[in-house]
Amino acid sequence: MADPADQVPSALNPDTNADSAGVSEPDAIAGILNSSKTIAIVGLSSNRMRASFHVAEYLKSVGYRIIPVNPNQTAVLGEKSYSRLQDVPVSIDIVDIFRRPVFVPEIVDAAIQLRTRCVWMQEGIVHTEAAERARRAGVLVIMNSCMLKEHVKRSRGVRP
Repeated sequence: MADPADQVPSALNPDTNADSAGVSEPDAIAGILNSSKTIAIVGLSSNRMRASFHVAEYLKSVGYRIIPVNPNQTAVLGEKSYSRLQDVPVSIDIVDIFRRPVFVPEIVDAAIQLRTRCVWMQEGIVHTEAAERARRAGVLVIMNSCMLKEHVKRSRGVRP
């Protein structure tokens, strides 16, 4: 979760580049959640009290491969942690960001370089300029939105 000082009002809820493709935001979110397998979680902490831990734990429990990206961790939830996105040795579908907005441009640039399909900025994280750069590179951008909540919302009534 972002620092409280970085929280933004819900009025800044994200717009994605989905509209330009003639797809609604809910459809784009459902599409990326349904078609993705590997999620790099930047800022994932092994501290069970952190939102990043709970989101990653849930995503792993529903079948996603999670890859921790945090230079201060060696492993989280039984998965090897990498210092930066560029060190991850496998293809990444979604880059899920749990860092303050000041760190977002560098993360987005790495995601673009790695040709990830989506950059997801968790609740309270918005960086309009970096988002626009990602969109211009063809990357789906979701800002100020919790991946766990979005997945749960779309999974209601579905039995495993």
